[in-house]
Formats: sequence, structure tokens, C-alpha cells
Amino acid sequence: MATESLLGKLLRMKILGASLFGAGVIFVGGIMFWGAFNTAMEATNTLGFCINCHEMKDNVYQEYTKTIHYTNRSGVRAACSDCHVPKDWVHKFVRKIQASGEVFHWLMGTVNTPEKFDAKRYQLAKRVWATMKSTDSRECRNCHAFDQMNPNLQKQRAKKQHENAQAEGGTCIDCHKGIAHKPVHHLLEQEEEQKAAEEAKKKAEADAKKAASATAAAPAAAPASAPAAAPATGGAQLPPVTGKAVDWSKAAETKTVLFYPGQTAIEWVLTGTDHGGTRAFKKGDRCFECHSNETADMGAKMVSGSKAEKTPIPGKRAAIPLSIKAAYDADNLYMRFEFPAGPHNEVPFVKGGKMDPDNEVKVAMMIDGGKVDMAARSGCWTSCHADARDMPQAPAAPGAVPGIDTSHGYVTKYVPESRTQFDTTARNNWDKVKPQAELDALLAGGTFLDLTRWKSSGASEQGYILADRVLKPGNDVAYTGKKEGDKWVVTMIRRLKATQPGEVTLVPGQSYSVGFAVHDDFTNGRFHHVSVDLKLGLDAEGEIKAVKM
Repeated sequence: MATESLLGKLLRMKILGASLFGAGVIFVGGIMFWGAFNTAMEATNTLGFCINCHEMKDNVYQEYTKTIHYTNRSGVRAACSDCHVPKDWVHKFVRKIQASGEVFHWLMGTVNTPEKFDAKRYQLAKRVWATMKSTDSRECRNCHAFDQMNPNLQKQRAKKQHENAQAEGGTCIDCHKGIAHKPVHHLLEQEEEQKAAEEAKKKAEADAKKAASATAAAPAAAPASAPAAAPATGGAQLPPVTGKAVDWSKAAETKTVLFYPGQTAIEWVLTGTDHGGTRAFKKGDRCFECHSNETADMGAKMVSGSKAEKTPIPGKRAAIPLSIKAAYDADNLYMRFEFPAGPHNEVPFVKGGKMDPDNEVKVAMMIDGGKVDMAARSGCWTSCHADARDMPQAPAAPGAVPGIDTSHGYVTKYVPESRTQFDTTARNNWDKVKPQAELDALLAGGTFLDLTRWKSSGASEQGYILADRVLKPGNDVAYTGKKEGDKWVVTMIRRLKATQPGEVTLVPGQSYSVGFAVHDDFTNGRFHHVSVDLKLGLDAEGEIKAVKM
């Protein structure tokens, strides 16, 4: 028998039941199929493919071209597929199968006009947010990763929020919604607020029923003893406060920067579409933690009218550097403020160009005794509202409302605890005042903000903020001040111990949330410069340290 050729032997070999030739054809065919399939799948991952239908090109693409993901200083572009298609093959394949549903809706014309697309936008966005949340923002992390960030190169607020996200297991999409397309996440906030309100209402109704049942089942209670009387407000005042001479050269100096706040009320702070730090603030972060190093930049945006300001004053300065020194003795707190004087800029919408012609400067200090919910995080912002004077939702002619004074024709500051409703969406809480008995109880219990103020005309005022702002001359605080060359120097003496309702007793060894405001250049109302929340410590922790003399 002739020797069989090597080729013949190879052709007769079987691999899994197939001849070597057949196996080779299958192998080569498989490679070609895989290559063609993968090439086709990658072809659908290009920007050109994504925008080849007018639904995408005329809507979301136009929004995307205005964002940093499209064009930026580094020249690195994140296209549609970088954000919406996984990189790994398995998840990519699953996403392509899911896309068949999108092809169906394209054929049906579900979003083939801008009007139809906008009607569906929130629904579509929620699906994307949910997907990104469930995958730990997988596509974002192809470019961004916590372990690759250098916090020292980030802005103070970005650094703080990334630290929070790492500690709490947060992910990119928790904060970064609406960065590539028209933002609609305010609708999510409204939906969540409505849901929370409905749940709170159900809980309140259930608690009321439970309390009613318990009351019906309980034996008759003994007559309640009369509550302790609050200190009288109409009694004789103590003599005017006096104190020691202070050697300010021995007091520690705190330097801060007051800034122009525009129309950024507490409702603005609590709304994510207005304020990027809303999430962190609601979780307990102080404004100081994110913004203490950037107040001048914030003021510049608002004083120019580019953000949160509808009536900018030409030439008004964006920020005022403020030097603060503090000391105390057995009876009094002593404060010294120094800040540069500024030029006069006429207010174009006020006759004569001066809002308060009698006072070139006013200096105010606010103290929280620990009972006003948001004061420890926001300082004076908790008393500043969207429906107050010269703010966006201010009533044109507020009528008489029991519990507050509207005789001057506008709404003043108030704390949320004084209202029966605090709606951050409608922003019309000014007339939802609690009954006087409840306001009296809040005042007696310390739920207010202690307020003192100096006017350059020479007056010292004291009071508090609860249902509205109460300010009047008093003997528990004494300010003195004058312009020395190109700067203002103002000193204050204030009793440590409260002598009447609306005053906070200051205890050595404790810290207190404080806020400062300067009305310069004859201004009034919201046209002032303010601090972020600060801590005053009497031989205790705080940005401002008062040492005992």
C-alpha cells in the first residue's frame, strides 16, 4: 500500500467530529464573524452614529456641545458612548440589546420633535440616573476615580464633597446631574419633597390617632402646674453696660472676608438646582467648610449681576476684608472690628443714590444659642428668606398678619421655626406665622437669633429675630466706632448674661455660631456684605477665639 501523504492524513483528522479542513473553515469564519460583529458594534459607539438621527442631533447634541465634556482646555472629549455605553464587552453587549427598544421608539416617532422630547425628558433622565446609580457611575469612573484625585489641587468645596462621597459611599451621579444636557433634576427634588410631605402628613395623622386613643384610655390627669414665667420685657432695664479698657494687641486676630450675597436666601441654599452644595448642607455640612476660602469670588459673581442678582449696583465692591478680635471678663464680651472704607457708588434705583443717608456704615452681629435648627450650619442665612424685602418672592404689599410687624411695608428676617409651614419650593412662608402663644414659648425657650447693631450715626441697638426682626436701643450692648483714615474701627461691649428675652447668655468654655454683616456706602436691607457661619469660642474651639482678660 502506498504511503499516505501528510496532507491526506491531516485532511482525515477529526476535531470534535469535524474534519480538520472543516474545523479550519469554522475557525477562520468565526474570527471573521467576530471581527465583523465587533467592528459593527464599535461603529455604533461613535459620536457620528449617535447623532445621525435628528432626534439626537437637534436636541441633546446641541446641549452637549456647550459643555466641558465636548470642548475643554485639555482637548479630551467624552462622546455619547463614553458616558452611556459600558467599556467591558459583556455589559456593552447588554446595553446594545437594550438599545433595540430605543430603535423601536425611533421608528414610532416617540420623541421626534423638541416638544415630544421635552415632555419625555424627565422620564428618560430618571432612567439614566437610576442606571448610573446602580452601576456606581461606572462610565464616569472610566475617567474619574477617587483614588486618582489629588485633593490638594481641588477647590475647597470640591475637596470637601469628594471626601463626603468617599466616606458615605456616594457616587458621581448623586451630585453631578444635568452636567451634559438640559438640567431637569429640580423636578426630582420637587418629587422627593412632595413624597416626603405626603409621608410626613400620613405619619402626623397616625400619631394624632394614636395620641387620641392613648388619651381616651388614660385616667384623668391631675391639674398641671403653671409654667415658669418668662423674664418680663417691660421691667426696669439695668444701667448701660460698661467694661474695662482692652489691650487689643494681646487679643488673637481672626481675618475673614465678608461678601455680597445678592438674592441667595435660605430657600436658595436648600434647592439643588440653585446651589450645588444643597446635598452636603442637608447632611450637616457647614457653609464655612466649603466656602470660607472663596467668598470674594462668590461676591464678585453676584455683585456683577451674573448670578442671583436682578438689580446690581454699578461699582459696588464684591467683598470686604474684616479683622475681628474678641476678649471677655467675668461680666462682658468685648469685640473689635476693623475693615477698609470704600468709595461711594450711587444707587441708580434710589432717589439721591443713598438708601440710608444718615448712616454711611452699619455693623451687625448675630448669635445663635443653639436652638435654631440651621443656624449652626448657615449662620444668618437661616433668617434670610426669598419672600423678604427686595427678594424674588417678596409680597408687593404685605397685609397685617398677627405676630409680625408689616407696618413699614415689607417683610423682615425670620427663623423657619416661627412658621406653621416652611415650603422651599413655593417660597411664600412669610404670612404662615404661628399663634402668639407658640411664639412666646419659642422665645422663652431660646429659639431665636440674638441680634445687635451699630449705626455710624451713633446708635447701638439690640434685639432678636424670631417671627420677624426686633431691634431697639438697649442697655445690654454698647458700640463705639469711627473712621480712622481709610478704615473703620468699631468696638463692642456686651453683657455675657441675658437680662431679657431675646438675648443669649454666653458661657465661658462654650462655642456659639455667629454671623456678621456690614452695610457700607449708605446701604440698607439685603444690599450688605455678610460672613459665612463662624464659631465664637470663649476659651473654646472656634474660628474666633475670645480669651479671658
